[in-house]
Amino acid sequence: MLHAENGEPIAKTRFAKSAFEKFRGLMLEEEKNFDYALVFELGTPTRIGASVHMMFVFFPICIAFLDGNKRVFEKNILEPWALNYTPKAEAKWLVELPIRHSKKIRVGERLFWD
Repeated sequence: MLHAENGEPIAKTRFAKSAFEKFRGLMLEEEKNFDYALVFELGTPTRIGASVHMMFVFFPICIAFLDGNKRVFEKNILEPWALNYTPKAEAKWLVELPIRHSKKIRVGERLFWD
């Protein structure tokens, strides 16, 4: 479960662990099945490696970029088929979640998951 810093639950959590899961992300996912937060660990902090495209994603999503302390430093709504979005700073973590949960994520707060 993904939690806000105050302990409020946000969404169920899935992890993109394998290279294929990271490559696929939400491509070809059906919006009705997207009821979870998809968490990517990026390894070393990076801007380019945190870039996101929305090719073959057919619905808008909320995306949050986190630093090494899991603190949100940027969040945005991405529209279907957007070509590329790169964060303004280096990210260690990336979280994709349904836009209905976007108000539960605040820039400056830490996120936790289990």
